[in-house]
Amino acid sequence: MRSGISFTLSSSDRLRLEALVADRNTSQKHVWRARIVLLSADGLGTHAIMREAGVSKTVVWCWQDRFAQEGVDGLLRDKTRPARIPPLGPEVAARVVALTQGEPPGETTHWTAAAMSKAAAISISSVQRIWRGHGLQPHRVRQFKRATATQSPSSGLPTRIASSRPQSAGTKC
Repeated sequence: MRSGISFTLSSSDRLRLEALVADRNTSQKHVWRARIVLLSADGLGTHAIMREAGVSKTVVWCWQDRFAQEGVDGLLRDKTRPARIPPLGPEVAARVVALTQGEPPGETTHWTAAAMSKAAAISISSVQRIWRGHGLQPHRVRQFKRATATQSPSSGLPTRIASSRPQSAGTKC
């Protein structure tokens, strides 16, 4: 537990923070940050500030520390954070493109995103992003179903094998 956090605000800092709170065009995140510091300077405890500002204890502590280190300007800017997942390198994209242009595994007719993600050891969404970026559509490379043909005994010309689905009497195909 933290104990005895109090601020002594200069008159210029207090005026600046109060102006932020009073200005209707100020971003709400800046308003509640300024309110946390103003309430801390007025001597309220952490639980009272939590109730007044409607934030958690760690948020109160975070903005009190930021104000103590950087002043009012520290409240008005957000810290930059690194990306959560680093982007894939160009060698991974080149490997996926090369695999896509090659033969699919086993007896499959084309690469699927799931099969490629397993082969390249990356996520399905990464495979789809690489394919989209390179304009690849492996599902359109070959036909999924091929028409089977036999020769008609009388004419010697190939004819299609009739499907097992019944056709309605009124339609011509």
